[in-house]
Amino acid sequence: MIDISINAELNGISEDEAIRLLNEICTATLVFEQRSGNVGVSIVDDAVIQRINAEFREKNQATDVLSFPSYDGSSYDVTDAYLGDIAISIDRAVAQAKEYGHSLQRELAFLAVHGMLHLLGYDHEAGDAQKGESIMFSKQEEILTNLGYKR
Repeated sequence: MIDISINAELNGISEDEAIRLLNEICTATLVFEQRSGNVGVSIVDDAVIQRINAEFREKNQATDVLSFPSYDGSSYDVTDAYLGDIAISIDRAVAQAKEYGHSLQRELAFLAVHGMLHLLGYDHEAGDAQKGESIMFSKQEEILTNLGYKR
């Protein structure tokens, strides 16, 4: 089950469309990774994501997406029914969609896949960052391309 909450203005897409898109992306990522589980996804504004980032990561700045896996990083349980939570900043998504020249829907899809892969144990910032980044980013692009969300 994908539990979605929208706590921000969506800047031109409907709440129903955002929910459909996030359900599609999260489910497709689980299928791609041959996993199952429950996930919470929240769409928030920059002020909220900045507070979350400051509180949990000690980085007092807005960011585009945050993931909070239910595992502790050392004992990943592939059978865990609750995978964790994702927070996506709609403000960052709008700005990045403009910057990269694609739709807001494509940017939200990208951020949701990115967050989901973090919940599933991928980390482009740890260990051999170049290898982890390459694996994670290639999976992101494959999932998005399979669903028709191209750059």
